Amino acid sequence: MSNGKIRDFDEITSFLGDYGLFQILIMVLLSVSTMPAGYMGVIVVFVSDTPEHYCRSPNSSSRNGTEWEQENGFHDRGSWMGPGSCSRYKLNENWTEKAAGFNDTEQCLDGWVFSTDKYTATIVSEWDLVCDNAWKVPFSTSFYFVGALIGSFISGHLSDRFGRKPVFFFTMILQTVTALIQVTSVSWVMFTILNCLRGLGQISNFIASLVLGSEMLSKSARVTYILLGHSLGFGFGYALLPVFAYFIRGWRMLLVAAALPGFLFIPTWCLIPESPRWLLQKGRVEEAELVIRKAAKWNRVPAPEVIFRAGDCLELMQNKDEEEQTYTYMDLMRTHNIRNITILGVFIWISVAMVYYGLSLNSSNLHGNIYLNCFISAAIDIVVYVATWLLIDRAPRPTLIFTTLMFCGIMLLVIKLVPEDMPIMVQVLALVGKTGVSAAYCFIYLFFTELMPTVVRNMGLGICATAARIGAIICPYLLYMGLYSKILPYIIFGTASIMAAAVSMLLPDTRNSKLPDLLIQTKHIRRFSCCSKEALSTRPDATEGFKEVNQSAIY
Repeated sequence: MSNGKIRDFDEITSFLGDYGLFQILIMVLLSVSTMPAGYMGVIVVFVSDTPEHYCRSPNSSSRNGTEWEQENGFHDRGSWMGPGSCSRYKLNENWTEKAAGFNDTEQCLDGWVFSTDKYTATIVSEWDLVCDNAWKVPFSTSFYFVGALIGSFISGHLSDRFGRKPVFFFTMILQTVTALIQVTSVSWVMFTILNCLRGLGQISNFIASLVLGSEMLSKSARVTYILLGHSLGFGFGYALLPVFAYFIRGWRMLLVAAALPGFLFIPTWCLIPESPRWLLQKGRVEEAELVIRKAAKWNRVPAPEVIFRAGDCLELMQNKDEEEQTYTYMDLMRTHNIRNITILGVFIWISVAMVYYGLSLNSSNLHGNIYLNCFISAAIDIVVYVATWLLIDRAPRPTLIFTTLMFCGIMLLVIKLVPEDMPIMVQVLALVGKTGVSAAYCFIYLFFTELMPTVVRNMGLGICATAARIGAIICPYLLYMGLYSKILPYIIFGTASIMAAAVSMLLPDTRNSKLPDLLIQTKHIRRFSCCSKEALSTRPDATEGFKEVNQSAIY
């Protein structure tokens, strides 16, 4: 090998610069592509919201009760209306007055009348998902996250095997087409099954765009892309949701409006290349060089005659024991270091996702206007993403995630001390606490992208995202428990946030580090950082890791 020096990928491609036309185009296209993911995950806030309702009159011919509402107003209770929304008073034979027993009630045998003050229709009003059927609402939401769980698990393997680019575009189409088919749902069962498929496409596309962009950019541009581009795209998509929902009050047309933007990204196939890191890892050196030369042409910088030397490529992406190896999820448990990172990641992602989606989906339960609450929640996320980007290189990674999660947990637990007659204070504390978990939620994508080596990066992020979906599946039921105890969800979310904060301090700091490519380049967790090199050398994987680090100056 010439010069006897092994060069890493960032060093080899440094002639491209950080923010040329190529990098800016990639960041813009992939960031904008995350906007549908931003609103698809929380569109359930409006699609599945439960309007005010009461039992329908036995002699009413109108399912929606619009005639009664127009003549008397929704809140003017008729003689048949019971003390609650799930029962009515028994009427006499002419269906006009209460029966002799004034307190005798019966179930809503003729259905319900739903208010149209906020919506023309939701899945709740269309399929009567109230009272005995109310459990179907959190179930359909959880089933969306079941699809996201499946997508997180399989997309990582598919992306590592077939490439980042094909998976990115396929899942974008899957998410878009599924949402359009969901508009034609004729039953709750059909809607729920398609909800699962839509969740599968959403998270798979989100992760694929994250990895694809990260592997094509230098460290400086990568941090900007993940925190300021990728996350802001997600945040702006979230912020557009209440705007669309305010003007489109029916759930079917709202889904149509949410799905159509996905088709706009199909033509970008010609502009977005495959990840050169992935191509090198697969031994497709000529294709990787072609991508880099195309980037150099767009950036108007000269490219070396030979970009990847044979020796560089062999040592860069493979070692003699891993040559042309096909990696599987079991490799995330192969060495001591990658196993620790994976286990800690699973716990942290479950907790962060559960708290983040729990607070986001809780917008409809907060005091005040649902559209304004949702927009404020999204605006908080956007501000937090920018603040996180500004702070990211000013503090160690574990310290930053610890601080944000601990702050969130404390704010949520303080809600326990707020009197019940102060709902606005509860709302303020919940939104302030959300700033912490929002920062952690966008930050963990960057953090674990830097922790996972290239050969298993997409699978590693897929496993973490799969774990996150477990937390997201749980959160609708925790919110449902709020019907019986309003404070209980906040206590659970606050406790989970504090526990995740404590665990995060075990993770190694990746600030100013280059992306690892091999399993042996994975950093050890912090409880080993005080050990001497000699003590670590008793472990074979640690010895190899030190050799690799010393040779390539990865850290």
